[in-house]
Amino acid sequence: MSRKKTPEINAGSMADIAFLLLIFFLVTTTMDTDSGIIRKIPKKEKIADNILIKEKNILEVNINLKNELFVDGEFIILNDLKKIAIDFIDNGGGLDKNKQPCNWCKGKELKSSSDHPSKAFISIKADRNTNYETYISVLDNLSSAYTHLRNKLSVDLYNQNYVNLLDEFKKSNNKNKQIEAKIKLIRKKYPLLLSDSEIKN
Repeated sequence: MSRKKTPEINAGSMADIAFLLLIFFLVTTTMDTDSGIIRKIPKKEKIADNILIKEKNILEVNINLKNELFVDGEFIILNDLKKIAIDFIDNGGGLDKNKQPCNWCKGKELKSSSDHPSKAFISIKADRNTNYETYISVLDNLSSAYTHLRNKLSVDLYNQNYVNLLDEFKKSNNKNKQIEAKIKLIRKKYPLLLSDSEIKN
């Protein structure tokens, strides 16, 4: 009795099919990208350890483990943070280190708040268990406060907002010295003074 031969499966093209499927899934799959804040790290400067900062010149933003914000002695909602930061930075209640007043400030000049934008420090303290999203939102609101103040000053000085100046400077491949001087002046008048570390009084 003759045995029937079992037909063999031609597996020669299986590698090609697997390769094509791999390419298909690589092309069609979407990857989640990490979100963050675009920020340049400032150049390292020599800072003395014994600098004393008046308590009124520090705005403490505390984020607890429940992602609640505690600012200026009271709990606030995230939407109020930008306004509080603007009022603090732009208060103009005193003089800068050269004993000059803030002539461009539009604040209430409260003696209990910051003296000058060049002295207005914002300290962010977050609990170890704070959500990353909450921390990023806090940073975004504080950066937005600085951008708002810089835009207003830029419009007053140059009839053009600060963001447009930055765009024009980028389009010139960072070579337009006139625009660069304008940007530096605005940044000098409203310096970004954010700190993640605790500031000692």
